[in-house]
Amino acid sequence: MLELRNICFSVDDTAKGTLGILNGISLEIPDKTFTVITGPNGGGKSTLAKIIMGIEKPTSGSIIFDGTDITDMSVSERAKLGIGYAFQQPPRFKGLTVRQLLSLAHGNELPVDECCAYLTNVGLCSKNYLNRDVDSSLSGGEVKRVEIATLMARNLKLSIYDEPEAGIDLWSFAMLIESFKTSIRNTANSVIIISHQERIMQLADKLVVVADGKIRSQGTKEEIFPQLMGEFDPGCDFRGGA
Repeated sequence: MLELRNICFSVDDTAKGTLGILNGISLEIPDKTFTVITGPNGGGKSTLAKIIMGIEKPTSGSIIFDGTDITDMSVSERAKLGIGYAFQQPPRFKGLTVRQLLSLAHGNELPVDECCAYLTNVGLCSKNYLNRDVDSSLSGGEVKRVEIATLMARNLKLSIYDEPEAGIDLWSFAMLIESFKTSIRNTANSVIIISHQERIMQLADKLVVVADGKIRSQGTKEEIFPQLMGEFDPGCDFRGGA
């Protein structure tokens, strides 16, 4: 289980002084739970995800994972505990093929058929991608899907996806949704997704609304989703478009 205890995060701004980004976030994510964190742009969602992964360190508060305080642990230490993170804008790796990256994520060399299955799950034609470099020859959406496939190959205890739908076409997005459904059914792992997408929110065991650096509401999708329709800015698409 993941537990966030009174997480605060602030940054210093030369013009405005200290800015509070997160203000007292407390949250529990039980095992085998699919959680979607949503809310208006700029509310602190992505910052919260980065704090869970260790990319950012909270100004105060603590993070407990499977009974261990990981607040001061590095990204690599958290990764060894089984926590993984998919960025909004994934990095590129010149000279490293897609198959090599999947094998590296898995921990040993993956057979071709298993690599193909992971790629198919994120809407990529495996024959066209296995031996391609993860470099500038791939589009942003392609790199995004490759990164999601690498997280799936890692068999993580906790997977964190920051807006996985960004830059992905409708057909591939539908494949991604089915892949998330399969992951939930077949593993004991937990998934956290930062998203505005209705189809992703409809998969959730738990919906958490973050606004102005605080948790405004949380509960089941049946409890929370009806409150969300039409609340946020027009750029937030709750109708499921890609």
